[in-house]
Amino acid sequence: MALTNQTDILLESGTNELEIVMFEVGGGTFGINVLKVREIIQPVAVTETPNRHEHLEGVVRLREEVIPVVDLAKVLGYPPSEQPEHDKFIISELNQMKVAFHVHSVSRIHRISWEQIEKPGELSQGYDANTIGIVKMEEKMSLLLDYEKIVMDIAPEAGVNMNQVSNISYKDRTEKQLMIVEDSTILRQMLEDVLEEAGYVNSFMFQDGKAAWDYLQGEPEDVEERKLPDLIITDLEMPKMDGHHLTYKIKDHHELKSIPVVIFSSLITEDLYHKGEQVGAEAQISKPEIVHLVDEIDTLILN
Repeated sequence: MALTNQTDILLESGTNELEIVMFEVGGGTFGINVLKVREIIQPVAVTETPNRHEHLEGVVRLREEVIPVVDLAKVLGYPPSEQPEHDKFIISELNQMKVAFHVHSVSRIHRISWEQIEKPGELSQGYDANTIGIVKMEEKMSLLLDYEKIVMDIAPEAGVNMNQVSNISYKDRTEKQLMIVEDSTILRQMLEDVLEEAGYVNSFMFQDGKAAWDYLQGEPEDVEERKLPDLIITDLEMPKMDGHHLTYKIKDHHELKSIPVVIFSSLITEDLYHKGEQVGAEAQISKPEIVHLVDEIDTLILN
């Protein structure tokens, strides 16, 4: 199953909809955003690597690329596949890195709204749960996994590179106020720390696009108390309202459209960059390039 042309699947940006590939591991049903999937293939021969992480099977060669294979059954604590003839490799790209996720079967693609996705509660969202969203389907529920965390647990260097923070020079940026829209508690704190290191000490946070939008548009009685930010940083994948839809609504609003929006996401790839352009984002930064985020903010509101 090739998924190389996502524009044929999700024609418009900013609709607050997404396509998810449904798959099974053990007795569980899970989903992955189509925008993270390059293709789905039959398992191929895996070359084992010495001293590898327990969740890694090894590497495969696919069209001259060497790609690590993650065994999702081991990640999730499920037994091996009972019908390996149905197994699939989901070739994904996130944080500018390609990874093959070994799953037990792939069913179909569903088009849903981000409004159908609930953020798991604290009890079901334990540190090792790897779950970032619960999809409410008509017949059953499925889980959206935190694929970035799964990969970062295996290879921390694949995530946000905090070693670059020492290269950030402090300036007096206290007069500028930033809005951060990010559903990950860890990343919200990381962003706040990095921005404060640069001198952007005034920022306020929202966990999803809908909460941010409710604040930005405000109710008439709240307008006087509401302070609009100088710039908005938003993730893409968030329950209730995604970053593309939030950006579209901001740029379609007469009062808000002049506020610069920076998309900061693991989904910034060459193939998908145009989606952010379509909704009017001023800049798009991949999460590993956190130092460039400060540079872009400076360019947009400081310089």
